Amino acid sequence: MKKTLHIATFAGGCFWCMVKPFDQWDGIESVISGYMGGHLKNPTYEDVKAGESGHLEVVQITFDPDLFSYEQLLDIFWQQIDPTDAGGQFHDRGLSYRSAIFYHDNEQKAAAELSKEKLASSGKFKKPIVTEILPAKTFYRAEEYHQDFYKKNESEYLVDRQKSGRDEFITKHW
Repeated sequence: MKKTLHIATFAGGCFWCMVKPFDQWDGIESVISGYMGGHLKNPTYEDVKAGESGHLEVVQITFDPDLFSYEQLLDIFWQQIDPTDAGGQFHDRGLSYRSAIFYHDNEQKAAAELSKEKLASSGKFKKPIVTEILPAKTFYRAEEYHQDFYKKNESEYLVDRQKSGRDEFITKHW
């Protein structure tokens, strides 16, 4: 019997920093860097980074829900971002670096909304949770040099992460 795989899509700022946290679990089949949410067909990294295409940098995760639930993915997602920052994530500023959850069906939408409500009422953050929950649109795979960046360019990845303030934020809040 063939297993049924599901897709989840999250925007959490620079996609380089969003792959590794999801990539290390049983039940995760793939984590692909890409773009979603804009109006330009087949955007390039330069189009997205310039902020003219309307896309966000995202990771699209293919997972086996029998081994790793969507709710577990949501828990990991929230712990990678500053959900109170509408202007980007950490040192990456601009529309393409906003945080968002792109849902692929009504079950994902309901789970995302519930997880956002729980986080908002937890008292963990003093400012409002501004991460958007949006319907999934066409996913555009990012250029190959962005795929598995943390594996292919380990030293640059580590320097960028350290410089961004992301790890310091995660340690402080989680």
